[in-house]
Amino acid sequence: MSETQVTNRFSIFHHGLAKGPAYEAWREGICRGFCRLDVGPTDDNRIDCHNEFTLLHTVAIATPRGGSARFARTRALLHDGCDDLVLIFATRGTVQVTQAGKAIELQRGQMCLTEMNIVGTADLTRSGSFTTTRFPRRLLLQIAPSAETQLARVLGREPALGAMIERYSALCTELAGDLDLPGQQAAAHHLADLVGLVLGSSAESKELAARDGVAKARLDLMKADVLKNLDNGKLTIEAVARANALSTRQAQRLFASAGTTFSEFVLDQRLLLARRLLLHEEGAGRKVSDIAYTAGFNDLSYFHRSFRRKFGVAPAEMQMELGRKHLNTCCRGARSAHQLHPNEGTAHASVDLRTMRRAIS
Repeated sequence: MSETQVTNRFSIFHHGLAKGPAYEAWREGICRGFCRLDVGPTDDNRIDCHNEFTLLHTVAIATPRGGSARFARTRALLHDGCDDLVLIFATRGTVQVTQAGKAIELQRGQMCLTEMNIVGTADLTRSGSFTTTRFPRRLLLQIAPSAETQLARVLGREPALGAMIERYSALCTELAGDLDLPGQQAAAHHLADLVGLVLGSSAESKELAARDGVAKARLDLMKADVLKNLDNGKLTIEAVARANALSTRQAQRLFASAGTTFSEFVLDQRLLLARRLLLHEEGAGRKVSDIAYTAGFNDLSYFHRSFRRKFGVAPAEMQMELGRKHLNTCCRGARSAHQLHPNEGTAHASVDLRTMRRAIS
């Protein structure tokens, strides 16, 4: 069923009906557990998919090949709290993608940016294939603070940039096993830089830049400074404005032009960071107060009130619920894997899968 040779490369496939122990192990233990996606067929209730994964530090590249697999971020899976951003790149034919019910059709060489905290699908078919690159939201926003304005739309109107991303992704997939950790981190940031160029180069972005390019650039720089200093509980608009050669009033006006305030932006980003820390596997053993302070909150009562208001649940409850679901998923994946024939190599794959899951979660 699978084969693994290095910890940052992983290959797995399923060819056959979308039922039975082999399918359930592939779907539950690998696709849901590792990819955080559900997977079903797109044609005749059969799966035809060989998926290769590459980890570059905190960035994951997936290359599915075959003729039938629908990768879905379902409503039930949203409870894991993952809010990563995913670039889907059409490598052949026509690829159908959905985000929150919105259909996006990609032609060869086109891309779209999706998010893991929204229900969506991507279809691998006989007439269209794609690759995905999954970035931590914070990493991509540091490079392209306006990335969220480019979500769920067709990108790739500059073929040269698209070709660079496609070729560099392929190179990363080919050489990842030979890179040490600093090399992986450098490659991940190079890839994110290329994607950042695409997210800042659409026709709409250029039109906005022509109208108020200086102001927008300054706001983006201030947002990037905030994202880099979320753990600083004493972060103020005065300090951020001063670092960008602006007056406090100028900084306030720039945030207002984007429909928010400095305080609202900082609070929202800190709450998202706290949620990621709570839902991270290593966060299960951390105190909620420690996570709150790490995210830059100095007032625990304020943190609890704000967290419940945004996510509808207390921080400790979210942490405990994830722990139960993670345990249940691991148990189901282990039971399914034990049902497979030894010649399918599951025992060897399961050890490496745990390492891979820890690295990408």
